[in-house]
Amino acid sequence: MAAPKVLVSDKLSETAVQIFRDRGIDVDFMPELGKDKEKLLSIIDQYDGLAIRSATKATEKLIEAAAKLKVIGRAGIGVDNVDIPAASRKGIIVMNTPFGNSITTAEHAIALIFAVARELPAADTSTRAGKWEKSKFMGVEITGKTLGVIGCGNIGAVVASRAIGLKMNVVAFDPFLSEERAVKLGVEKVDLDTLLARADFITLHTPMTDKTRGIINAAAFAKMKTGVRIVNCARGGLIVEADLVEALKSGKVAGAGIDVFETEPATENPLFDMPNVVCTPHLGASTSEAQENVAVQVAEQMSDYLLKGAVSNAINMPSITAEEAPVLKPFVKLAEVLGSFVGQVTESAIQEVEILFDGSVAHMNTKALISATLAGLIRPQVSDVNMVSAPIMVKERGIQVSEVKRDKSGVFDGYIKLTVKTANQTRSVAGTCFVDGKPRFIQIKDINLDAEIGQHMIYLTNKDTPGTIGMLGTVFGKNDVNIANFQLGRKDQGGDAIALLYVDGPVPDAVLDEVRSHDQITSAKALQFEI
Repeated sequence: MAAPKVLVSDKLSETAVQIFRDRGIDVDFMPELGKDKEKLLSIIDQYDGLAIRSATKATEKLIEAAAKLKVIGRAGIGVDNVDIPAASRKGIIVMNTPFGNSITTAEHAIALIFAVARELPAADTSTRAGKWEKSKFMGVEITGKTLGVIGCGNIGAVVASRAIGLKMNVVAFDPFLSEERAVKLGVEKVDLDTLLARADFITLHTPMTDKTRGIINAAAFAKMKTGVRIVNCARGGLIVEADLVEALKSGKVAGAGIDVFETEPATENPLFDMPNVVCTPHLGASTSEAQENVAVQVAEQMSDYLLKGAVSNAINMPSITAEEAPVLKPFVKLAEVLGSFVGQVTESAIQEVEILFDGSVAHMNTKALISATLAGLIRPQVSDVNMVSAPIMVKERGIQVSEVKRDKSGVFDGYIKLTVKTANQTRSVAGTCFVDGKPRFIQIKDINLDAEIGQHMIYLTNKDTPGTIGMLGTVFGKNDVNIANFQLGRKDQGGDAIALLYVDGPVPDAVLDEVRSHDQITSAKALQFEI
């Protein structure tokens, strides 16, 4: 099997490139290619992986041209230059490295707090000009002041820790921050309005989303203390720059430290003309240590995925560690098979999906198993779907998905049960993996059975009457269809029954039509599985 091939189209460290090579990845290092859109577009179809920083723009057009691409790795935290919806629809995993530059960015935020509090750049310029204006640059202490942290994730938590060490009081707004985590960090969790009213300094460390875009605007400034100071090392656009200019002019905001801008590169900006603003050119992650860390991390993450199936720090896919990947693998296949079974036997539109994880399976990475189930479910209609694109496609189709976990409830150590609802029926199938790692059906339509998965199978529902097996043998025999094995199941004598027949290859429709013509047969469906 050919080695996976990765393109590095931005400036990554040689150490990262060597990691790819040492792991057996075929890598092309073209650090200037990201700036040449047409050249990149012409060769992207050759690669399984694309490693980038900020210069390369992974647009929808580029992604559509990437016929083989499986993963895009962004060395850094921001993925604004990647069309994530397009990548997800194409089944391409998008990874970033959220931890590699946390300390560096946090330190830059603290540096800007000091610079704004003491007007250091302006004082430096004045002193170099020989003015010696001591009285002009009357700063403020940060000791005892309240710092408002908007976004208390990886970077925000480091900023909070450093600020507490500087004897600042820290309040934090973050919808995902638990009370327990806040206590551990030593911060007070508050709502946004409370933070705006109480903070002497405000620092932003939240991602750019529809909810956070323009989170600091004229209305927010009106709720702040007069003389507040603001720092943004997160994303341009979190602060409405025109509103900040007005707040600076009015004195509502005493100073600002801005590392990120609405438009970058920012060669012109109204903030540049404000004397009480410290501007830096997106330096948050710009230390030699951080650049090395994120490059090494993205190389390791991409290699682990391409070689082992391990998924780390993915934006659009549940993480799967290298340790759990081999344990999870047979259950991922089981989940795909269960989904595929229901997808092949269900002809009307699916409205609801419930996935039950019982026993040991409930303690696995169920997010990955859900993605695998959904991929199998819609693959009969969309052949190129995978675990990345399936959740997007299911959501676009308006299908409601729910998950249930419970402790061991039967004879099996763990199993998965999939139930789907359409407008006029409910279908269910359950399966497990034995020690051999092979997926097996253990229940269909609430009828218990034990059936291995075959590549070609016939699924029958029938009335439990004598002669059914003989009739099937006769029909298939005279049509040269070999039955390699079969499994039967029923609830009650004389009631509904099911049969799974293992055959050597595809069965002609005419043969299935003949089977269906017999009164005891309710339905007959040819199934095919990837095993």
